[in-house]
Parts: sequence; C-alpha cells; structure tokens
Amino acid sequence: MTKLVLASKNPKKLVEMNDILSHLGVEVCSEAEAGVDVEVEETGTTFEENSLLKARAVMEASGMPAIADDSGLCVDALGGAPGVYSARYGGPELDDAGRYRLLLENLRGQMTRTAKFVSVITCCFPNGDVICARGECPGTIAYAPQGEGGFGYDPVFFVPGLKKTFAQLSPEEKNAISHRGKALEQFKVKLEEYLEKN
Repeated sequence: MTKLVLASKNPKKLVEMNDILSHLGVEVCSEAEAGVDVEVEETGTTFEENSLLKARAVMEASGMPAIADDSGLCVDALGGAPGVYSARYGGPELDDAGRYRLLLENLRGQMTRTAKFVSVITCCFPNGDVICARGECPGTIAYAPQGEGGFGYDPVFFVPGLKKTFAQLSPEEKNAISHRGKALEQFKVKLEEYLEKN
C-alpha cells in the first residue's frame, strides 16, 4: 500500500483524491494524520508553481511522499482571473458564496461568459522525484448560482454539454469531466508507471 499525504486542509478534496486513487492501492491521508501542519505561502504565479510549493513543503515536513493540487477558475472576459487567486478572490473575509457573487458582479453585462477550471496535481517524493499532471474543464459562467453540491465556484460554473452547473452534478458525473478528475486520471497513469519502476 502506497501512502501519500495530501497537502491541503480541505476534507472534500481528501475524499475526492481517495475515491480516484484507491483503485491503485494508494491511500491518501490528511496532514493531521501524518502529524504535520504546514502553512504554505502560495507565491507562485502559475498553478504548476503553487502545486509544487505545497507538495514539497508537506513532503519535507512529513518525510512521506506528498500530493498537492492547485486549481482555480480562469474566466476569459476577466483576462484569466481569478486564476491562481481563485481561493483568495476578493480578500480573506469572503466565503465561497461571497467569491462567486463578486465574480458574477464583475461579469455583469458581459456577454462573453466562457471560462475553464484548471487543476494541476504534483506529487513530491523524498528521493527528489516529482510527478505532475494538468487537467482542464471548459464551461461558461452562469448568470445566477444553481445547485447545492460541490464547493467553491461550482454553483456558477455551467457545463453546456450537460446543461448543468458543477453544483448540480452527482460526484460521479463531476469526477468524469472535471478538471481535477482529468488531472487525477493523468496523474494516476503516471503514478502507476512510477510505482512499477520503483
């Protein structure tokens, strides 16, 4: 059984990672379970840089292979914003709903609503090896939030092919098309190859 530490305090992310990676005989545990508590300054300007910063910091603190995901929403009409600042959009006093309301406000009167979710997953091993995978999911920004599921910007991220927002999808539907689902699928292939070689 390969054990990875998730460089995140998000319990929903932990469940999602385990759902997808458990088939490989990989168990993902939380920082708390690994006995570490790391606050990483996300100073990178790309998802790749931030994902690597987080994975490396938790790997160094725990001495175990660590996996990190950096993801965000890139809206074309806002020049790719909020991008790497998705979780901090509008400042620390806003919650998820506050952030997507701000986004809708900033898109008021805007007819171009195309956007994409991006996820980059990086795994750092104590021997210095690094595996990295990127996934993207195209969509549009809805005019109003719909659905109760998911987290973050899910209620306003609309998938035209399914005529639903991410918040209206079942976990299975979401994992099949989501940016994180795609990045994890790619990561899974790379990890499988890596585990066979080592």
